[in-house]
Amino acid sequence: MKRKFIGISLLCLGAATFFSACSKSSAKKGKGNNVSQVTGWPLNDKRFGGYEVVDYKGQPTPLGMVFVQGGRFTMGATDDEMPTLENNSQRRTVTVSSFYMDETEVANVSYREWIYWMTRVYGADYPELIQKETPDSTVWRSALAYNEPNVKYYFRASAYNNYPVVGVNWYQATDFCQWRTDRVNEFALIKVGALKPNATQSNEDVFTTETYLTQQYDGNGKKKKDLDVNGSGGRNYNLGDGVFFPDYRLPTEAEWEYAALGLIGNNPTPENKRRRGEEVVTDRNTLPWGPKNTTRYGLHNQYQGEFEGNYMRAKGDAMGVAGGLNDNADATAPVRSYLPNAFGLYNMAGNVNEWVMDTYRPDSHEDVDEFRPFRGNKYTRPKLQDDGTLEEKDTIGHIPYQDVTAAEIQANGRYETRSGDLNSYKDGDSLSQYTYSYGTNTLINDSTKVYKGGSWADRAYWLSPGTRRYMQGNLSSSTIGFRCVMDRWASPDGNTEPGGNSFGAQKRHKR
Repeated sequence: MKRKFIGISLLCLGAATFFSACSKSSAKKGKGNNVSQVTGWPLNDKRFGGYEVVDYKGQPTPLGMVFVQGGRFTMGATDDEMPTLENNSQRRTVTVSSFYMDETEVANVSYREWIYWMTRVYGADYPELIQKETPDSTVWRSALAYNEPNVKYYFRASAYNNYPVVGVNWYQATDFCQWRTDRVNEFALIKVGALKPNATQSNEDVFTTETYLTQQYDGNGKKKKDLDVNGSGGRNYNLGDGVFFPDYRLPTEAEWEYAALGLIGNNPTPENKRRRGEEVVTDRNTLPWGPKNTTRYGLHNQYQGEFEGNYMRAKGDAMGVAGGLNDNADATAPVRSYLPNAFGLYNMAGNVNEWVMDTYRPDSHEDVDEFRPFRGNKYTRPKLQDDGTLEEKDTIGHIPYQDVTAAEIQANGRYETRSGDLNSYKDGDSLSQYTYSYGTNTLINDSTKVYKGGSWADRAYWLSPGTRRYMQGNLSSSTIGFRCVMDRWASPDGNTEPGGNSFGAQKRHKR
């Protein structure tokens, strides 16, 4: 018994020494903590099953975007609403999470890049797809105005490369975001050698993030070493490998309004490397340019009195007089015109209105969540075959989706929703006191989307971020464009520190 006990003791000591050595060895190699925090088993080691955990190096700021640190703010009208308008922008306190946002509106040159890609990939067999996504240039036409030059040249001529794209409906803007997601992730995989550039891909043989992640796109690149003992030795990269970016998408109405207000500029002592920030905002902005109710630049220098946004000053006055142009733009202006707000965002007031993700309801302020408020959820999931496996990609290379059914929702215990389509939840659905019947008692339905920001053709009232208007999602205008956002993963800080507060000796691990 004594020998047996000694043998067991030595075995345990040897195992402890081995685990400790593994930990020290991995630390020396700079691979982080390679030991499970709950079992003590080595990680990233094929001899012990091959469970992989990659040290997260932080989320880089996407190209062309700025970081918008989230927080609490008062959403809604900043001035009294016009008496002729519905009282649809009442004030309420909400919180939005941190995110990244395009510095500017999406420009013609960027949207043309998408149309060029679509033409190269689908033009031979699916020309209708290119037509479906092309902006409607006829939005410039007005019965009693001569705008044919814009119809002919605005989207196509290089002179307008850096002007905001218009004539884009809500669905086209949403599709652009998905295309951008796939192209950014495709290039990220090319940079790590997982894919080879393929300029001849077409139809079903196109890269999408989902087809790659579900093993339906190969790409003939270098496989990542697979530590799974039952694996083939090489595998596609997955979300745990830290290569992929989150999806690009349209901002929610709350996110857009929060970003436009730029209230971080009204914090007298924001956080920096040497001090903790104060939880205070000194003023509430009416316009994105700061705590002042004026559209003109106020500092005493050569720019004093210049317009800070592109809008219609008065009836018939789109840009001032010769020798004294006020906003220096007859219609739209280049996307980097005027001063950015405190977050570094250009033209969050004026130039063009911008689509947001929300479905419009006049009383969206009622019964809405106080955290990440949004109306327009419609839950879907990848389509499965009868045997439970994922459906094959379709003829244009996309994973087919289907709506989540009421039965599936209720099977998860979420009886309060009763449906996977929540566009009209508590406001026009079967549980409400009234319903929306488009063309009968209203011009509002689930395709009615919100747009915000004011445009070159609007009066100053609409430049205030709290104002809101709506239009059918399948329609477009010469005064509406869009910009994209991307979710911030994990910590709300824009640096490499983790979320939550850390005190004294507590070690702050890398993310």
